[in-house]
Amino acid sequence: MPFPELNLSLGLTDNDGSVFYAGSGEGKVIVKTDSALKKHSINITISEQEVGSVYLNTHLKDVEIPAEIEIPVYQMIVTDDKTNEKEIYKVTRDTFFYKQQTKKKGLWSFLGLKFLAPNNFLFENIPFEPLKEEMEIYDISKYRKLDQDKLTYTFQKGEQNIQLFAGDINALKVEKGISYFVIVDEKKGQRFIGDILYREKFLKLTPSVKLHIIKRRRVSKEMETDKKGQANKLIYI
Repeated sequence: MPFPELNLSLGLTDNDGSVFYAGSGEGKVIVKTDSALKKHSINITISEQEVGSVYLNTHLKDVEIPAEIEIPVYQMIVTDDKTNEKEIYKVTRDTFFYKQQTKKKGLWSFLGLKFLAPNNFLFENIPFEPLKEEMEIYDISKYRKLDQDKLTYTFQKGEQNIQLFAGDINALKVEKGISYFVIVDEKKGQRFIGDILYREKFLKLTPSVKLHIIKRRRVSKEMETDKKGQANKLIYI
């Protein structure tokens, strides 16, 4: 069990009424006068800046439905109030669920040969966005869970259930009713997990974790994909 970090200050006294007074001629003895505990915070900021895309499993058994869909990822910054070391990651902000299959209108439909028209697939998005402010802060210090090669922070605000996930991105099975922020890196989330464990060890006391979410100007309501799962069109709210 790590010892708590002490925020110690040093002082001088020549007051013979003080418990730290050392006697005549000893008024300049340096003493410890404060042992207040100081607890640090890890700060995670999910921005509105889009920085690429990633393929996610759809977990659907129907062979006609794409096995993967391409969704955008956003910049995420991790730092803490002691080291001020900053690391940048990519994270998803959207959770898409299969809605229906459609036929793409075009030449074949015009000729009445609809059976030759390519299939498109419509996915509905369940986004999570700040409701009131341009940026909202959430305290998730009580909900960290490390299980083998994955780490999750889970919290609830009102009727909104949120999970920040780091691990094998395609091992995550999404459920309706939960908004997922999935951290994407070249080591299947291990770089982020190592970063968090390093900061926790260095900060000594179990730190609080603050999640900052910046509101996006445009949020996709639905996504239309082709059979390969590539996004053909995003429909914005």
